[in-house]
Amino acid sequence: MSRSSKTLCLPKADPDHTEAAYQTPTNRCTPPSTYSHIIGWMNMLQPMNLTFLKKLNLDDNLLTRIPVLPPSLEELKINSNKLNSLGPHSFKGLKNLLNLELKNNTLHEGSVSPLALSPLKKLQDLILDNNRFRSVPQGLPSSLQVLGMSENQIDEVPEEALRGCVHLRALDMSHNLLHEESITAHIWAHLKSLQVLNLSYNQFTSVPVSLPRSLRNLTLQHNDISHIPAFTFRHLRPGLQSLRLSHNALSNEGIERASFVGTYRSLGELLLDNNRLREVPRCIRQFKNLQVLRLDNNQIRLVRQWGVCHPQNSGSTLASVHLENNLLDVEKIPPNAFTCLTDAQGLVLHPQGGGAHMINRLHTQT
Repeated sequence: MSRSSKTLCLPKADPDHTEAAYQTPTNRCTPPSTYSHIIGWMNMLQPMNLTFLKKLNLDDNLLTRIPVLPPSLEELKINSNKLNSLGPHSFKGLKNLLNLELKNNTLHEGSVSPLALSPLKKLQDLILDNNRFRSVPQGLPSSLQVLGMSENQIDEVPEEALRGCVHLRALDMSHNLLHEESITAHIWAHLKSLQVLNLSYNQFTSVPVSLPRSLRNLTLQHNDISHIPAFTFRHLRPGLQSLRLSHNALSNEGIERASFVGTYRSLGELLLDNNRLREVPRCIRQFKNLQVLRLDNNQIRLVRQWGVCHPQNSGSTLASVHLENNLLDVEKIPPNAFTCLTDAQGLVLHPQGGGAHMINRLHTQT
């Protein structure tokens, strides 16, 4: 085994043994016949030659603090433990660490020192999903490229928390308590490299404005969005590629004539399924490079002539259109509505009638 490929997997707790298994990229850790006690592994680290250890997995143990670790580490996973605080010296010496996962612990912004992450000068990926954060922690490394904070209790994002994250490319804040007032418009100005933003399963009623100029993929599924403000995406360069708005409260009135300005040449995926649309939005046919369009599970009764395909939009890339589970009379759809589809197999119109969940939704609204 090459020194550079070593991974140390420390097994779950048992009161009488301290055993570990090594892992190469082609072989998973082989579980020992009896599992080690949580205290024993700390003593085990000392006599072992870990000078070249790159990856360390401490998942599913009972750790309450970060142990002393070899400075050679590049990847550290301490998911599903009992971590409740990070002090100024928790990661002392880990100057080579690139990826850090601390999912499923009990960390919160008050228990994480602003200096806790300062030794991690090369950190690229930080995953803090499923903890107890109500706000983004202070002191994030400027080198950070990926930040995961899904499944917390975040209801605000202070501007200063992300001010230095100029290299951040992907931000996941899904499954939190965010809404329009939680995020000031100025905060996105600092994220000059952000391309992927996931705000699903929050409490937004409108698509956020002043989004990062570099944004390519925006996911806002499972909110309560009823409005897309005009010119929301106009400033984005080179433009949004994917917009996911499934499971919201969008009606035709909530989509303005200029709502999608800035995306007509760049957007390849548009998900508007499971909303409250009564007809195919008139702006749809203006998209030049759309490949995937989902309008299923709405209340759509009408598809207008050239409703999806503009007669002058030659060279169409549209490959998939979903319109099932609406209230359409398929026989009355104009024959030229879908002429731009590159593959007839990509058009899904059946079943109609709204489906059981749509009927329930209509009853709820009346």
